Amino acid sequence: MTATFLPGLELCGILYREAVRPLLDEACPGMPYAAARIGSGSEVLGYDTERSADHDWGPRLQLLLRPEDAAVHGAALRRLFAERLPQEVRGWPTNFAPPGERVQVMTPTTGPVNHRIDVAGTADWLSGALGFDPLDHRPGLLDWLAVPGQRLLEVTAGAVYHDGLGRLTDARAALAWYPDEVWRYLLACQWQRISQEEAFVGRAAEVGDELGSRVVAARLAREVVRLCLLLARRYAPYSKWLGTAFARLPEAAPIAAALRTALGADAPSDRQRAVAEAAALAGAWQNRLALCATVDPSVRRYHGRPFPVVHAERFTAALLETVDDPAVRALPLAGGIDQFVDSTDALGDLGACRRLTRAALRLDEDRA
Repeated sequence: MTATFLPGLELCGILYREAVRPLLDEACPGMPYAAARIGSGSEVLGYDTERSADHDWGPRLQLLLRPEDAAVHGAALRRLFAERLPQEVRGWPTNFAPPGERVQVMTPTTGPVNHRIDVAGTADWLSGALGFDPLDHRPGLLDWLAVPGQRLLEVTAGAVYHDGLGRLTDARAALAWYPDEVWRYLLACQWQRISQEEAFVGRAAEVGDELGSRVVAARLAREVVRLCLLLARRYAPYSKWLGTAFARLPEAAPIAAALRTALGADAPSDRQRAVAEAAALAGAWQNRLALCATVDPSVRRYHGRPFPVVHAERFTAALLETVDDPAVRALPLAGGIDQFVDSTDALGDLGACRRLTRAALRLDEDRA
């Protein structure tokens, strides 16, 4: 590919303005719709580079319609785009490899375009992306806790080029962030995860398990990063982009420095202390947000053992004291689906996510 790289959201905007909108104006004048680049893809998060162009990247869109218009015009619009889209936009082909192929790359064509303009009803698209339609009912506990952060990002990030229906804009606003008490619960659960392993960096090393000590340090670094994204009110992306999202937080620099020290330290004592310092900095950040009673974030010994920690469960307890909703207070400290499930296959199956969340949090229909 010799075309000059453009950020994907810019390229998709050009596709909409120069190719898709004129065809819609001609074929369905006056029909309301939303045109956006949301859903999966590094460009939706603004993280794409030239490397991204080797799969599932290129001039593409979601075209969302009223259900009746999707039923009447959907198939005809897909055919129209296949027959009349330009072969390329700014040098990038609009033709993708067939859907059955594992990696969908752009390929030049002289025939009908195998385009990636996804034509769907708005409710159907949202339900497919999230497992529920946030405009059909106010999202409940199960809705919020069973959807991975990556999926919430895919709906709320990206770009909306036109929304003549208003429904996509409303859905994105409804999903902009967790309800306040759900947020506090998720923060409490994240501190609980740190509490469960924060002394193990030093303890593993003490019995001669250097590799285990480093593995625990890396696990804790990940948990601190996810905690910081929660504090910053940012949905956590999946692992490839977790560090990138964290690095862009205004408060990240000193915490990132401590985590780099932890992951690079040869001395287990330095590793243990650096992890604790990162957690302490996150604790001070939480105090500045005034979400709950101030918790002393200073590092201290792990009971009578010589391992510096913050005793992260203290932050858990302080946060839970601010939760008034009895349904949230009754939840076990497992958290949202991507706090207790780490399988890509499981997280990619929204039905499984709902079943697992319901079981792990003991959510019955009345509380869901």
